[in-house]
Amino acid sequence: MEQLQLQNLSVGEIVANDFRTSSLFKNAGIDFCCGGKQSLSEACIEKGIDAIQLENEILKVSEEPLNEFMNFKNWNPVFLADYIVNTHHKFVLKNLPELVFYTQKIANVHGEHHPELIEVASLFEKINEELLQHLKNEEQVLFPAIKEVVNTNSGKDKKTIISEIARMEGEHEFAGGAMDEINKITKGYLVPADGCSTYRVAFKLLEQFEDDLHTHVHLENNILYPKALELAN
Repeated sequence: MEQLQLQNLSVGEIVANDFRTSSLFKNAGIDFCCGGKQSLSEACIEKGIDAIQLENEILKVSEEPLNEFMNFKNWNPVFLADYIVNTHHKFVLKNLPELVFYTQKIANVHGEHHPELIEVASLFEKINEELLQHLKNEEQVLFPAIKEVVNTNSGKDKKTIISEIARMEGEHEFAGGAMDEINKITKGYLVPADGCSTYRVAFKLLEQFEDDLHTHVHLENNILYPKALELAN
């Protein structure tokens, strides 16, 4: 990949081409999932980052041979949909109830001295409600429609893909934005000096949840959904 090519690609496209670059964007604080439509230069300007330096780091990563298992862009959309369900949906469904419990608990115990925890608990409760319905719609409506179009080229399911993806991307924006807000008000999940062990567990789980959500949404927004829309059009 050349420097000129990078300048013409969005952040989401760069990560879709080589998922290993996601760690560079994470370290730079650049959103590669919901904000993946931004160009590299736009993202760097927004964050006050040296674009040339980041481009050189991306080029260095891309020079190393890519493990085909990480090459999500080449995966069949049906296989990718199944992978998302078996990996990311399972992670979300396991961690949502735990995080609702922990965020409410630390809000109840520490909320008087750390009122931001009350907002964290409220935001996460909304994320919980949104994602439970979102995952259900993907597993029962969108993903089966993708499989049906691949297998039978069904016109009805093509329409379903188009309408569902338009709504799903909005739901991603909400969940991603809410997690960004939680990250911001907790100062990057920084546990204060008076934080107990439950406080630390809650923040570590939140950080892991956000990392997984970024990958999850990236795989859908920047790889699976474009593949599905190409099938539907």
